[in-house]
Amino acid sequence: MRQPKKTGAKPKAIGAKDAPKVSARDKRKYIDYKIKVKKGDPLPSFREDAIRLNKFLSNAGICSRREADVLIETGVVSINGTIITELGYKVKPEDVVQYDGETITTGTKRYVLLNKPKGYITAIDDPRGRKTVMALVSKACKEQIFPVGRMDRETTGLMLFTNDGDMMKKLLHPRYHARKLYHIETNKSVAREDLEKLTRGIDLEDGRIKAEAASFVEGGQSNEIGVEIRSGKNQVVRRMIEALGYQVIKLDRVVYAGLTKKDLPRGYYRHLTEQEVAFLKMSK
Repeated sequence: MRQPKKTGAKPKAIGAKDAPKVSARDKRKYIDYKIKVKKGDPLPSFREDAIRLNKFLSNAGICSRREADVLIETGVVSINGTIITELGYKVKPEDVVQYDGETITTGTKRYVLLNKPKGYITAIDDPRGRKTVMALVSKACKEQIFPVGRMDRETTGLMLFTNDGDMMKKLLHPRYHARKLYHIETNKSVAREDLEKLTRGIDLEDGRIKAEAASFVEGGQSNEIGVEIRSGKNQVVRRMIEALGYQVIKLDRVVYAGLTKKDLPRGYYRHLTEQEVAFLKMSK
């Protein structure tokens, strides 16, 4: 595959003058505490000194985290010469991790952006022999990378691939859900009131979903609209449009998490710049 040319406020610290006066005996009773967070899976901090073994294996491109759990329980993974079967075991930076006798490292983090064409499914491989998106990025890097999220076979546009488990987790996190903008063509003219319905919310079989924004495409036909959405539900945009009585002729993702298709032809990929990676990590 050829590549185209690149073109909340913090709490105030308590000082010594503000600290309560206590006896020497009482001082022993005081301990440091951590600020409690809301229940639920927090967004990754990207600053972990030690990470779970299954995450280490996943980041190294060996397999998924679920598959890593099976490998660990099987007893084929060792750390510093000792077989580890504890699923929650954490790997420290200085540890030597071996899988089936071979020493592994997390390798270089890769971030690859693809402009997906029609006819490719989002899967690592397919037993039915259908074309997968992995074939389009197979030469992007030596590390194994994985698609962030899914895109159905007939949808085109931007897909991100990475071996950075923290980045993938963040982009798919319910509290974050990367912003996605779609260019949609329907089988007939779209009524203006239906655009308003999209932003107010559409009742689907798996709940009510609303678009962040919906409008006609500037310079386009009356059957061309742009829809911005953050939901990560499967085929949600297509289902919203069909729920309004339209048939989707074209569905193209033109923006993903602030990344655009500029200078990226259909079927081509490129690596993100350092600035783009930093932007994704800082975005909330």
